[in-house]
Amino acid sequence: MSDIIEGKAKLQAPWQTVDPFLFCMHHDDDYPSGNDQMGPEASLDGRSLGHDFSGKDGWSMYHGETVPGFPGHPHCGFETITLARDGYIDHSDSLGAAARFGAGDVQWMTAGNGVVHSEMFPLVNRDGGNHTELLQIWLNLPSEDKEKDPYFTMLWNEEIPRTTFTDDAGRSSELVAIAGSVAGMEPPSAPPSSWASREESAVAVWMLTMEPGAEFELPAGDPQANRVLYFFDGKECTVAGQTVDSGQAIQVRSDAACTFVNGDTLSEFVVLQGRPIGEPVVKQGPFVANTRGEIRDAMLRYRETGFGGWPWESDDPVHPRDRGRFARHVGGTEEYPDSDR
Repeated sequence: MSDIIEGKAKLQAPWQTVDPFLFCMHHDDDYPSGNDQMGPEASLDGRSLGHDFSGKDGWSMYHGETVPGFPGHPHCGFETITLARDGYIDHSDSLGAAARFGAGDVQWMTAGNGVVHSEMFPLVNRDGGNHTELLQIWLNLPSEDKEKDPYFTMLWNEEIPRTTFTDDAGRSSELVAIAGSVAGMEPPSAPPSSWASREESAVAVWMLTMEPGAEFELPAGDPQANRVLYFFDGKECTVAGQTVDSGQAIQVRSDAACTFVNGDTLSEFVVLQGRPIGEPVVKQGPFVANTRGEIRDAMLRYRETGFGGWPWESDDPVHPRDRGRFARHVGGTEEYPDSDR
């Protein structure tokens, strides 16, 4: 094994991660045309509605029964970073905030001391398919930040820096910096109570897309950080001199530059990096704490308060079909990407 590569593992849902990350989930669904309710214009017979992860016909309803997605559910003690690569995600939460994002946008939500939110996938296109692809990354919080109030930040696609690198043979690789500066790129700020908002955390979330045959060097980073490459699409690629197949997580030294030489198909990687928080992690479903007693306290608080209640008429709200991308924060302030103003 290369002296840069420290370990490899097969990707299985959810993708396993290392401190400070908790896990990553990749959803990739080829939905059909949308009906009047923005659900699939197709029979739902044979699906276990409310818990459909079947992938039947190339798509799943997940916990949705009319519209695919994840109706209201709680989170506590960590953060979700949701990369909406294609399609739309409609967010609604217990604090009254809402959003529609997609087409490369990222929502970064600090659950903190508790929030309930829904993530629905409205099928807005009536006349063709509704391909929906997203990655959701769970990032842990230090103990002192687990009690902070919930907060979300929208990183609109137009604001996320990306650079295309061309090798000596004229083949291209694109690096997208969602978090963590790299190659002269400075991403938008993380939420204020995020582990990533601390300069010493060295948290990075990068996307790397390589043309067939392209060569690219990922620069060295913080020597105290964990760095894992998730090779989730493609066929094969040489990483630090070792040939690896798609569908693997490759942990590499973060203090050494890492050279990629792609195979004969397009390849895509997610790079997750960060200094470990180094605290005990106790998880129970969507609750993350440092001790079992803190989990019990969080669950009791959820039963008593609903983390703010649920101000929506249904557990699976969606926004109007013709609504563009937007975010409405607690207190009513709205923001839009420049292209949708």
